[in-house]
Amino acid sequence: MSAPEHLTAPAAGTYQRLFEARGELVALRRELHTMPELGFEEHRTAARIVQALKACGVDEIHQGLGRTGIVATIHGQTPPGTAPRLLGLRADMDALPLREQNDFAWRSSTPGLMHACGHDGHCAMLVGAARHLAQTRRFSGTAVLVFQPGEEGYGGAREMIADGLFERFPVESIYAMHNWPHLPPGKIGLNRGAMMAAADRVNITIQGRGGHGAHPHLSVDPVLIAGHVITAVQSLVSRNIAPIEQAVVSLCSMQAGESSAFSVIPEAAQLTGTVRSFKPEVQQLLEERMTRLVESVALGFGASAKVDYQRLYPATVNSAREADFAVRVAQSLVGAENVDDKLVPSMGSEDFAFMLQARPGAYLRLGQGGPCGLHQPRYDFNDEILPLGSALFAALVEQGLPLAPH
Repeated sequence: MSAPEHLTAPAAGTYQRLFEARGELVALRRELHTMPELGFEEHRTAARIVQALKACGVDEIHQGLGRTGIVATIHGQTPPGTAPRLLGLRADMDALPLREQNDFAWRSSTPGLMHACGHDGHCAMLVGAARHLAQTRRFSGTAVLVFQPGEEGYGGAREMIADGLFERFPVESIYAMHNWPHLPPGKIGLNRGAMMAAADRVNITIQGRGGHGAHPHLSVDPVLIAGHVITAVQSLVSRNIAPIEQAVVSLCSMQAGESSAFSVIPEAAQLTGTVRSFKPEVQQLLEERMTRLVESVALGFGASAKVDYQRLYPATVNSAREADFAVRVAQSLVGAENVDDKLVPSMGSEDFAFMLQARPGAYLRLGQGGPCGLHQPRYDFNDEILPLGSALFAALVEQGLPLAPH
């Protein structure tokens, strides 16, 4: 991808340096792609990132936060006698349990695992930013670079915070970005509120009474009850949540009986699904109404039901001031016409939400285009956007911790 138009002079310099280093960034990204690891198992990934950070000349590298997380620090030109301000940047490291269907030299070398969400690219972009910031140091304060494990359902951000991330590195704000196939390369998107939804997991167990399929009147059929539960649950959003609010309830799995036992009514059925919402009060209402509804439906058929409702990730909500700042930084790189500052939120989830609960900050989308979406076996990160992503990370530091004017 050629240099974006309308770059300001400082942003143009940042982008140009990183564009010249794009070969190294691509090589690192593709190497990481070959070695996917699940959450809290990113040992090879972490070791390779540490090696790259040492080559960049960062000042400090701290390993093992949140089990396999890494934090690197780079000190700028803080005036003597002045307490340095700290600004955080975060990239995620883990891969997905998915069998890759791509056929290129850098495909996954581990059957059943692949980088299908672009975390390999996010790490390479943050290493690129580290390289630039360590070489130029055109900022006043300390850049804190967080390489987080276990984003894909493991709560790695929460683990790093519990392990003292923000006590040891008290950043005043923190930023993250994610590649987004739904935006073309060179486009950046964000908004001043919720970017992604809270993600809850629901496990429903319906306990009936098994029997012979020829004599259903002697049983309490949990399969029949599960069908009524599925139908009833689909009314939760439309008849309990105000139309101007947003929420999703999806029951995605049903397990009951044995497929070979065509005439056996099982004793129990299990349903598993997810609930997505943006506001805590909506989340609370859905949990209460779902529990009451499922238990009542089962009771009406003479069965019992238990709802195990697990709140996994909160909503990812940008703080207004930091989102405004991120918009300005993005516009300095690609021009206002290429920044969507009213990006429609996604009903997906992201555990960067835990960091945004602890510190103000913003989560951005970096357009990458492409025919394949995230979490698909033919997905691959678009290497053309690596210099822009690195420049955006670096510019957040340079403009967030500006040098005092002479």
